[in-house]
Order: sequence, then structure tokens, then C-alpha cells
Amino acid sequence: MVNEFKQFFGLIVFGNIENLILAAQGVGAGVDPIGLAALSFTAVLCWLLIGTFGTRVAIKYARYINFIGGLAIFILGAQAMLQALPEMMKFF
Repeated sequence: MVNEFKQFFGLIVFGNIENLILAAQGVGAGVDPIGLAALSFTAVLCWLLIGTFGTRVAIKYARYINFIGGLAIFILGAQAMLQALPEMMKFF
């Protein structure tokens, strides 16, 4: 089973980092941290179930999934940085 997940390892690592960035954005926007944590855990659980049961079906599309997932992570990260830029510029 580990060999099946090897192709998705980069996506798993960077996806978790992006989840932390999005959670930090939510806290910065004033969202209730308890509700944000509950939604985050729910999303992680859903992705765990989808990943666990969908890997056998999705393995033949691993290249496409990695590309689309990586692109989404890049876009969301760039969006988070662009939104934080005005606040960072106040310090200069």
C-alpha cells in the first residue's frame, strides 16, 4: 500500500502545508478558531477517506492529479501571499 501512495507523497506534504496556510488566513480574518478547527478536521477526514478508497481507481491518473493538485496549491498559496501583502507593507 505504501508504494501506491508514493506517487502522491509530494501532494500530501504540500497539501498539508497549504491547509495550515488557509487555516492561518481564517484566523487572520477573525473566524472562530473552534469552528475553523472543526471544519479543518472534517476536510482532512474526508480527504483521508477519499484517498484511502480512491487510490486504486485514481492511480492510473496520478500524473494528472499531481499536476492539478500542485497547481491548486500554488494558486492558493499565491492568493494567500497577495492578500497578506498590504498588511506586510504597513511595516515598511
